[in-house]
Amino acid sequence: MRKIIFSAFTSLDGVMQAPGGPEEDTTGGFTHGGWLAARFEDEIGQTIGEIFSRPFDLLLGRNTYDIFAAHWPYVQKDPAAADYDEGSAGIGILFDKITKFVATHHPDSLTWTGSRALGPDVAGALRKLKQEEGPDLLVQGSTEVIQILLENDLLDELTMIIAPVVLGKGKRLFGSGTIPAGLEMTKSSITPKGTIIARYRRAGDVATASFALENPSEAELQRRAKMAKA
Repeated sequence: MRKIIFSAFTSLDGVMQAPGGPEEDTTGGFTHGGWLAARFEDEIGQTIGEIFSRPFDLLLGRNTYDIFAAHWPYVQKDPAAADYDEGSAGIGILFDKITKFVATHHPDSLTWTGSRALGPDVAGALRKLKQEEGPDLLVQGSTEVIQILLENDLLDELTMIIAPVVLGKGKRLFGSGTIPAGLEMTKSSITPKGTIIARYRRAGDVATASFALENPSEAELQRRAKMAKA
């Protein structure tokens, strides 16, 4: 069975739009594109390398697919070229080889080799894919796809790379349709510049407890009654 694994670049206030550059995604007039690229550190690169070191297929929303398809097939892969970068070339070669599952309304326009449309029922298609044998499905970016995963409890693991910036507006990781879920942290670190790297896996339902007095005061009972009528 496959797992669905998501790695997210987010600001401290949960925005994940356009971490890689000013022209990456200007939807909604977003003007802070490149907020993570400006703070990139070796530790972040090492985390990405670790994520990509395991076998995987990509699971992408259409916008992220278009960003990737316009970039990774075109990175320089000739070691003798002046603009060759070993890290970028390695990712480009890897992404060209693997299957890219895409949530899209226009499947005929998927031109990148190895691309497959998920169909109109994205959640249903992902449930079927999870039951199959094969590499895990790795989600990058794809704010609309992550909402589908969170609303349908389809996410198995989440790595959050949280930059110490507040962006105020933009596409966010957790939307209003997110199903409550318990998570277990499996790994964490902080980079020299203060970026938090935390890995979580799905771990049951949300556990609750209470700090309230065992015998609530009359004022507390009145407060509860008032709140219930609000």
